[in-house]
Amino acid sequence: MPYARTEDFLATCAALTDHALEERLPATEEAPGRLHEAMRYSVLGGGKRIRPALAMAAACAVGGEPEQALVCACAVELIHAYSLIHDDLPAMDDDDLRRGRPTTHIRFDQATAILAGDALQALAFEWLAGAHSLTADTRLAMVQKLAAASGTGGMVGGQAIDLGAVGRDLSLEQLEQMHRRKTGALIEASVRLGVLSVPAAAGGPSHHDSLDHYARAIGLAFQVQDDLLDIEGDTSIIGKPQGSDAARSKPTYPALMGVDGARAYLATLLEQCRDSLSGFGPEADALRGMAEFVVSRRY
Repeated sequence: MPYARTEDFLATCAALTDHALEERLPATEEAPGRLHEAMRYSVLGGGKRIRPALAMAAACAVGGEPEQALVCACAVELIHAYSLIHDDLPAMDDDDLRRGRPTTHIRFDQATAILAGDALQALAFEWLAGAHSLTADTRLAMVQKLAAASGTGGMVGGQAIDLGAVGRDLSLEQLEQMHRRKTGALIEASVRLGVLSVPAAAGGPSHHDSLDHYARAIGLAFQVQDDLLDIEGDTSIIGKPQGSDAARSKPTYPALMGVDGARAYLATLLEQCRDSLSGFGPEADALRGMAEFVVSRRY
């Protein structure tokens, strides 16, 4: 990895992503201006850009450069932003704070927030379909993967299960199934799209299978750490109210396994990430660093 630290890689990926999003999102001067303002507010208001960074790191792992994955990185981030807008709505999680700022429906209004989320979802697929530097077959594969990760078999389905699980006791298997959809599916898509963005990707199917295993492990690790941060995190750092999951009686890994059990499971998932990359050389160092970052992050 040509970066001395994972933080440097993350900063580079965030800068590339932010610049592309800033340039390509509809301008507020264009009608409908208020809708475009809400879209830009939601996407450009900070965020870790972990999913774009994973797409770019995956591209590096198969012999590419971060810039090759930029279009799919931006598309994934648009889907992520749309999901956060809708998750924060009163009909869903009813949150007033996101990334340390008022949520989109608080800053604007509920109708504008819903439309902004709808527009961002559509724009993600428009950008992928229009990425003419990629072959038609590659664009089709990307659209199909991202759509599957976003729908009832992925993020939306996971959110539906989550809403239905409030106040109920779930088994570990049920909790994992929920989070493999709600959180993990989009993270897995980020890695897969990053691989697809490199036309002559190095390695064969076994390498790509290993990256899929890595993506599944880091997707769950991200959620376990999120659940721990909900208990231990500082609102001023994590950007949302501490203890919000417990206040809603939502099923979480610490609630099911205890805090120590959740930490132990997090360590197991980190080992799975490392093991998945054992057949790669330095080209996968960015992915290795990302796994370490995800399990130790404080925000």
